[in-house]
Formats: sequence, C-alpha cells, structure tokens
Amino acid sequence: MIYLDNAASTQIHEDVLESMIPYLKEQYGNPSSIHRYGRISHKAIEKARKQIASLINAEPSEIILTSGGTESNNTALRGIAMKNPSSQIITSSIEHDAILEPCKELSKNGFEVIYLPVDNLGMVDLEYLKSTISKKTSLVSIMFGNNEVGTIQPISEISKICREHQTPFHTDAVQAIGKNPVDVRELGIDMLSISSHKLYGPKGVGALYVKNGIEFSPFILGGGQEHGLRSGTENVANIVGFGRACELAKNNLQENISHIKNLQESLIQQVLDEIPKVTLNGHPKFRLPPNVHFTFLGVNGEDLIIKLDEYGIAASTGSACSVNTQKASHVLQAMGFSHEQITGSLRLTIGIFNNQKEIDRTVDILKKVISELRAVSPFKEKYSFV
Repeated sequence: MIYLDNAASTQIHEDVLESMIPYLKEQYGNPSSIHRYGRISHKAIEKARKQIASLINAEPSEIILTSGGTESNNTALRGIAMKNPSSQIITSSIEHDAILEPCKELSKNGFEVIYLPVDNLGMVDLEYLKSTISKKTSLVSIMFGNNEVGTIQPISEISKICREHQTPFHTDAVQAIGKNPVDVRELGIDMLSISSHKLYGPKGVGALYVKNGIEFSPFILGGGQEHGLRSGTENVANIVGFGRACELAKNNLQENISHIKNLQESLIQQVLDEIPKVTLNGHPKFRLPPNVHFTFLGVNGEDLIIKLDEYGIAASTGSACSVNTQKASHVLQAMGFSHEQITGSLRLTIGIFNNQKEIDRTVDILKKVISELRAVSPFKEKYSFV
C-alpha cells in the first residue's frame, strides 16, 4: 500500500513505540499513587509535558493533557464559555466538526456564535473579524491550517486583532503541529489544540496549550488530575509516546518539512501537467506541506477512492471524522464550490515515510483511474473527455 492519508492519521514512529513499551509492561503504576510505581509514572508524564511544551515554545505548566484534538477543542470552547455566560464566540465557517458541533450546542444555550466567511482559497475574512469582534466576545477560535484543503490562516494577524480587543485567541493546530513551525509566543496564541496521532504518535492522547493567566472552567470533573483542569487517570504509555513524538518532530522539523514539500510540489506539478481538467484547491502558497487537494471534473470522489484502494493507494475525499455523516464537505461549500466540484474532490496527504517513487506511481495510477472513470462519466460529453 501507498499511504497518502496522513491528515487522517499517521504511522506510529518506531522510536515512539519503543518509548511506550516499558509503561505498558513494567511501569504500570497509577501516577497519582505515592509509591515508587506511581512516582515513576508521574515523572514520565512530566517529562512528556516538557517535550510537548518545547515543540511549541510553551511552559510545561501551560500544557493540559487530553484524549486528543476533539477534547482539546471542546475544552477550549466550553471552558471559556462556561466562564463567560451569554457571551459571544467567533469562529470560521471551515472549522473541523470538533469546533463546529460544540459551537452549535453553545448557540442553543444562549451563546452567540459568529462564523467568519472565507474566500475561494479558504482564507478567512479578516475585515469581517474586525467588524464583529467586541467587548462581548469571549473567544476567537480559528484553525491554523485547514484539514481538507490545507490553507494556512494568517494567525499572527488574527492574534493581533484579538489582543487589541483583549480577547483570548484559540487555534485548532492539529494539522499543523509537527509539520509547520508553530511558536505560541511569537504568534501570540492563547490556547492551542494538539493531537498525537497526527504527528506519528499514538491515538487517544493530545494536549491543550493554555497560556498562563487565561482562566476557563473545566468540564471533565473527578479526581483532580491536571491541576483540576482535566480529571481522569492519565494514559501514561500514550502520553510518553506523545512526548517522544513531539521531541522527534522538533528535532527533525526542518528536514521533515523539506522532504514533504519536495514530494508535495512533485505531486502537484505532475498531476496538473499530465491530467486534463483538474484544479488544485486551497491556497497555492499558504498551504500545509503535507496537503494536496484536487478536483477532477466528471469524476465521483468516492468512486475514485475505491478504485485507488484497489490499486493499493490510501487516500480520502476529506475529513475522516465526517465520513459517517455522509454529508457534502462544508469546507468546499463555504469556499463556493458547486456540487459537481465537491463530489469530484480528492485529498492526498503526504507523510515523512513517503518517497518519490510512491509519488510517481500514484500519479501513474491516478492517470489510469481518472481515464477509466471519465470514460463512463455522465459528464463525458459536457467536458469532451478524451
């Protein structure tokens, strides 16, 4: 198989897996216990917390460990909302469902939610943000890079607008961390969500960065772990793996970005040169390195995914988290895409374990599959497919 669905999940790194094994076998103590087993587990968690913090230039005390990106996003939104009843939240129309669904729920409970529009490249409207943010706004939450089309938002400009209004700024950086330089101090970010399995760590663990001084109400209550901000016995082995994944990401960041960008550019250029009637979606310059998103006119995306899988290529049409809902991409709809453009979309996301040979083979197979599907397409006369 050629795996090109790294935005959905990444292969766990061997060094990460190796770091986890002792905490699955010998060091299985509860980190809240005061005996030696407990102390060893607690020390391992604090080491991981430092590794996570170091990747984004935060303090370890600013890292709250969670079960993943969805919980981190929910914690940021609900935590700020509960601290500021009947306030206003500003987000964008192309956020992940882990932001949009809690926003829908909050709007049912007295909170005003404003959704910023985007242009046809997936870039948020900053003027609209400036015109809507006010003293009533308790949080602005805009994703760092879009999980479908890869567009990177102007994070520094957004944070500047928020600072001018003394409004906390949260960003869902799940797709960006480990694949793009992210410095929370330099960018002026107040809260940030991370997920381990997007950067070659284990599933089921993540973190929420909360800048010192930002107050929010926890919504998972119990034994008081994470300084009372996120209760629940810690998943020690996964946290250790998460920390190691962050350490590897930091140490190899520029090398990984260079490798992935070279493959990204090769894939984009070959497809645009060798397959007719195809468009590249998302911003051509401000784009996450792993992301390539195309629309092939006259082709059904789901049929394309199935055919690619038959040829040994794993890809997707968009967010893996939205597959079960069977709904059209809200991201592409917000960008003004037609139904035909949406259904003909394909997302290929590159990882550190991919190579040029795989990219070349993928293009060859894409050419073959697209030709086969267009030969039986109901749109073949409309677009004069050859």
